Amino acid sequence: MSFDDAARTQMVRLGAALYDRGLTPGRTGNLSVRMDDQIMITPTNACLGRLEPERLAVMSVDGEHLAGDRPSKELVLHRAFYRHHPTCTAVAHLHSTSAVAVSCLPGLRCDDALPPITPYFVMRVGRLPLIDYGAPGSAELEELVSRAAKHSRSVLMRNHGSFAAAKSLESAVDAVEEIEETARLYLLLAGRSPVYLGEEAVAELHRRYPSTA
Repeated sequence: MSFDDAARTQMVRLGAALYDRGLTPGRTGNLSVRMDDQIMITPTNACLGRLEPERLAVMSVDGEHLAGDRPSKELVLHRAFYRHHPTCTAVAHLHSTSAVAVSCLPGLRCDDALPPITPYFVMRVGRLPLIDYGAPGSAELEELVSRAAKHSRSVLMRNHGSFAAAKSLESAVDAVEEIEETARLYLLLAGRSPVYLGEEAVAELHRRYPSTA
């Protein structure tokens, strides 16, 4: 079993789209897809705007390097989402500007960092736990992400960025894009006494779209 050209091409295409739109600068962010007992992930120190299909890292779910370049050091964080959400086959991680900015603010709710500004945030992201800072690739950060991933498919990491797991790579990318857009709206609305979606509206969205609840 191996990842076919279509899966590799999709990862390269989506990585380039995120980079070209300024959603993850320089050599930041990473994408992965899982198929059975293997994970394909963007390489360490890779720029999402310049990925090469044949150089994508292929790993076993236990961490054995099977093919391609060395994997992103944040593979352990991707594996945490796959471990807790076996129906998810893709994970996306961005260092997008607004999401990182919001992650640095005081007074955020740890159980849900962003308010329900739009129905699309509720539908595509659901709840967004905020986790404390941990050094990238560290055992401490892995534990923090794993703990949050037990209860949510998405997280916001202090001074770092966002993660989202989904049933397809396109859906995972949609989710981190929605986190970034909601973070941008949150910053734009600061100090303006905005009206967010009410509890009843959020509950109705969860009833209609239970996969993101």
